[in-house]
Amino acid sequence: MSIYSEISHNRQKTYVIFGLFLLLFTGFFYLVGNAYGNANSYAVLGFVIAFASSVGSYFYSDKIVLSTTRARPARKEEFFDLYTVTENLSLAAGIPMPKVYVIDDPSPNAFATGRNPKHAVVCATTGLLQMLGRSELEGVIAHELSHIRNYDILVSTITAVLVGTIALTADWIMRSFWWSSGNKDRNKSPIIFILLIVALILTPIVATLIQLAVSRRREYLADASGALLTRYPDGLANALEKISSYPRGVQSATSSTAHLFFSNPFKKGDRASWLTNLFSTHPPAEKRIEILRSM
Repeated sequence: MSIYSEISHNRQKTYVIFGLFLLLFTGFFYLVGNAYGNANSYAVLGFVIAFASSVGSYFYSDKIVLSTTRARPARKEEFFDLYTVTENLSLAAGIPMPKVYVIDDPSPNAFATGRNPKHAVVCATTGLLQMLGRSELEGVIAHELSHIRNYDILVSTITAVLVGTIALTADWIMRSFWWSSGNKDRNKSPIIFILLIVALILTPIVATLIQLAVSRRREYLADASGALLTRYPDGLANALEKISSYPRGVQSATSSTAHLFFSNPFKKGDRASWLTNLFSTHPPAEKRIEILRSM
């Protein structure tokens, strides 16, 4: 598959994710409306919320992700290596230089976000900048720039926002369903009640499966493209070894943003790490290192 077909595939995948999100959200609200005796009105409300979230995620997903991860702009004077590496590799990749951000966290990691190369961001943790040498940092940034050039960021960032919206809404409805005092308006049918409970449980899981539309193959492709950009695959392999061996995860990472990161931001013992590993979009670091070493 060529780079151009990969870009086209990622754009098509975005529309598919939007469609699935609209269907899932509208259906979920329809079941909630059934439980409250007003299915059609709730379905319309669900569609409106889903449509607004979809449009908002396209234009503002990068700002939402940066806010969620508590990232801040990286000044050239303070983070010279990060800034100049990103600047030089952007020229080599033939794309505009993305905005550069940092997360104050000792765990080494990085991600790219945005909707296209003209509206893109590269973000690294302070732990990554302290731990890696310049050649290793070049490997990581080249990997992230490859995601930008391949339009992986469009799929990844929009998915992060939509999955987070579904999870928050399901949690809110679950709480309001149990604690609402308006029981007189609630449909007493046990079948509807059971369907609603099943929907409340399954909807976040289905949302996670949609998140897996961001496949592991994109990580292998970004590794290969990044190694081709730097002409030094060992730099990326060495960075992966250091990052994967670090015992702590990124504190500001969530299950909806985990797939954005260069390496799985959750570690053993982290909250919800078992679920993240079960549905991980990241290939095993050992396999990625093995492939890079063989180049």
